[in-house]
Amino acid sequence: MAQTINTIIYTQVDEAPALATFSLLPIIKAFTKSSSIAIETRDISLAGRILANFPDTLTNEQCVNDDLSYLGTLANMPEANIIKLPNVSASLPQLKNAIKELQDKGYMIPEYPENPINPKEKEIQARYAKVLGSAVNPVLREGNSDRRAPLCVKEYVRKNPHRMGAWSHDSHSHVAYMNEGDFYGNEKSITVPNATTIRIELVGKDGLTTVLKEKLALLKDEIFDATFMSSQKLVQFFEAQIEEAKAQNILLSLHLKATMMKVSDPIMFGYAVKTFFKDVFEK
Repeated sequence: MAQTINTIIYTQVDEAPALATFSLLPIIKAFTKSSSIAIETRDISLAGRILANFPDTLTNEQCVNDDLSYLGTLANMPEANIIKLPNVSASLPQLKNAIKELQDKGYMIPEYPENPINPKEKEIQARYAKVLGSAVNPVLREGNSDRRAPLCVKEYVRKNPHRMGAWSHDSHSHVAYMNEGDFYGNEKSITVPNATTIRIELVGKDGLTTVLKEKLALLKDEIFDATFMSSQKLVQFFEAQIEEAKAQNILLSLHLKATMMKVSDPIMFGYAVKTFFKDVFEK
């Protein structure tokens, strides 16, 4: 992977940043041309990442490079210059819509199997899982990523601090959080004395055991951290906060990040909806 120091990689993404690229990228190229700086583009759009994961279902003409993997390797090199635009943290509905659009354009990629029942469907689901959620940021933020604010920006903020409005002591706005039964309250950590392989199991109330992870390799002195959340305590928390918001006549706002915490947060959101519309579900 030879990368000359005077090359800048500009990422191709989706939605509004993609539209902005059509007007901004030619300007950037015009300004850098006289400086002998080459601008190259790499596709990390949702559609591009989907196609890169299914080369075996496409024709030779339809196959695309796995640019995200390329950039992941490049990001660990000192000469890397990557301009990463805001990209889609794909939710499941967005993924399904993208799959349908690609299929309509003649790309023979498989449907997303929500409930895989055989090894082939499980393998397809695992491939699609690579593009769900914040799949790009963990890759490109490795290596020599610098996210510090430039000195000129810091100096401006020091001289022109943002002024908050007057805060009324009569305001009922507040942040609520669980006091028991959550991930924080149940967290346990151990330091593994020797390299080993573990299995993660869920033992139900009926005594049946479900294997969640068959083999997980741990290194010597590695910290293994595990936790769980009580759905009963979560529902009780939601119920209490809904009633409190009604009593104080304030807006109830739930903050989750389902695209990053794509296993736990969608489930918690489901409990929130079921609790908020309890009367509907009871009917």
